[in-house]
Amino acid sequence: MEIRTIFHKRLREIQDDILAMGSMVEKAISRSIEALKNRDLALAHQIIADDQKINEKRFKIEEKCIQLIATQQPMATDLRIIMSVHSITSELERIADHAEGIAKIAVMIGDEPPLKPLVDIPRMADKTNDMLRRSLEALVNRDAGAAKEIIVEDDEVDNLYNQVFRELLTFMLEDPKTITRATRLIWVAHNLERSADRVTNICERVVFIVTGKMEEIGASKY
Repeated sequence: MEIRTIFHKRLREIQDDILAMGSMVEKAISRSIEALKNRDLALAHQIIADDQKINEKRFKIEEKCIQLIATQQPMATDLRIIMSVHSITSELERIADHAEGIAKIAVMIGDEPPLKPLVDIPRMADKTNDMLRRSLEALVNRDAGAAKEIIVEDDEVDNLYNQVFRELLTFMLEDPKTITRATRLIWVAHNLERSADRVTNICERVVFIVTGKMEEIGASKY
């Protein structure tokens, strides 16, 4: 088998691994919000335990990227793809860490009575997952235009976060006894807001793969 044929075969395998990892991360986000809404401590503990599987998936993908560089003599364009894929894998692992963080907050909250019905936080999670799913589709399709559109949509998650923050701040000002519960929900919203930022980083890598230009398309994340 020719070197180029082997290279593209290995690259497709890595791409499939990334899609599988993305599905694991998406599931972790959804389940973390489910655990929070339903006060499901068993589910929360399961999400925390399952984070190790996502970490292991990341390491395996990174090993494959290193092996591909070492054995297949990639050209400049190929190397750009491999390094971008390596970076995307790291972003996915960090999003999973945010989901794990939400699960840990669910454990901290335990069976406390809810401060308020959860409306905007699940909306943040749904939007983040939608962006994540489409960002990986853009990677597969090498669609820089779609990636740029997703980056713009990060503003929707930011606006929801600001809305959640203001509402919870009002609770705290009106009744200091709610400060602890409100603060924990703010932490949840912050984890989702950061997850969406990580998705924009993935999209920027997709644009880099297609155009060869490394640029920060969205607003500063830090």
